[in-house]
Amino acid sequence: MLGAKTAVAWLASVAPDPESCRREWERNPLEVALLPAGKAWDVLILPSRLGSPTLDVLSRVLDQPGPVLADFGDARTGFFVPPGTAARWLGTGVRTAGLGTWIVVPHPAGPSSGGIRWLIPPDGTGTLTDPSLLELAMHEAAAGLAVEDGGG
Repeated sequence: MLGAKTAVAWLASVAPDPESCRREWERNPLEVALLPAGKAWDVLILPSRLGSPTLDVLSRVLDQPGPVLADFGDARTGFFVPPGTAARWLGTGVRTAGLGTWIVVPHPAGPSSGGIRWLIPPDGTGTLTDPSLLELAMHEAAAGLAVEDGGG
């Protein structure tokens, strides 16, 4: 549970009122919070058709990728990356959440079914996915999808 408390503190640190955010999550871990991107992390949001295989590739090459979210209905996968990444990202088909945007974030130890949920929850250490590695994993995943689709 210590990891979840540290992760809550890390996520809540970017909230306009971190103490209030933390207290709300402590009272009800089923709640979500609306948190600003661009302070401690940005989020690169891929359609899940690409996001899921990208996460598979990352999980094979990294001991611990950064936090990863799946949205309602698993339509999109969001990878937490260093702040500033969204402003520099040039890839097509990838939505970004950086400075000036907000994202819905569930409690780090919340339930893992339905709604927005963690595929890889934050561990509280501030681990983020390296955008260069994420891009390489995306290319490998896209190549695999092309082969599956008969294009390779």
